[in-house]
Amino acid sequence: MPKTLREEFPSVIDVAYGEYKKSRHVFDIMSRDAVFIEPGATMMDAARIMGERRIGSLLLVGDERPSGIVTERDLLTRVIASNKDPKKVAVKEVASPRLITIRPYASIKEAATTMIKQKGRLVVMEGRHLHGVVTASDLIRSLPEAPETSTLVKDFMTKEVRHAGPDEKVIDIAKVMGKERIGSVIVDMADNRCGIFTERDLLTKVIYRGGGLEDPIGSYTSSPLVTVGPYWSVHRSAKLMAQKHVRRLPVLEGSKMEGIITARDLVEAYAL
Repeated sequence: MPKTLREEFPSVIDVAYGEYKKSRHVFDIMSRDAVFIEPGATMMDAARIMGERRIGSLLLVGDERPSGIVTERDLLTRVIASNKDPKKVAVKEVASPRLITIRPYASIKEAATTMIKQKGRLVVMEGRHLHGVVTASDLIRSLPEAPETSTLVKDFMTKEVRHAGPDEKVIDIAKVMGKERIGSVIVDMADNRCGIFTERDLLTKVIYRGGGLEDPIGSYTSSPLVTVGPYWSVHRSAKLMAQKHVRRLPVLEGSKMEGIITARDLVEAYAL
């Protein structure tokens, strides 16, 4: 039977995965210390725990296995953007009961593909036994080495970038992020400088540290930006993201902002 074109001429990334998956599995890269919360706890409790631990999700306590998962995005979209008080909303009211599971010895590429198709964090399960959780950041830190390729940032970045002024209130920007389902805004500071405010900043800098939702967003903005160019390879960008411990990279060509690329975008590039 004749070989397909892809079999005859595998891509550089396919070759890299072929070698890489022989020795690396989900079990090797997952976060083992999954953090739980009671379903009846409040979303403010959840936000504080996520902020303290610097994580983006919590598993809900169940009988034999986790009964659901709640994320920082749930806080934005289902609570703040809906004008609800996090102190009065129970975790079980907004959490997802559906767990996206994967086997501990699945390949790295299988994990990347599953994450993109199912659109969520992966809970590592073997039967009813919980092993850990895999996030986009876990995958970015563990993607295979590959030389420069034609898989470029410009092909996977988001071109529309939301901007905000430094004097706008945290609560107003958080509502915008929740309604538009985005994880960050670029903050236009003085002297042509830019910073970034993310959903993780909301947890770690505002809620966990007792900041005010009525405070100006400029007080919690990270600056200077860590950036990439549109013609950077996705591999080079993933390496920078892992080194700098960030999940989003604004894309600049010269001084013009062309878009933004996230950890999930980079996972998608490798999953294809």
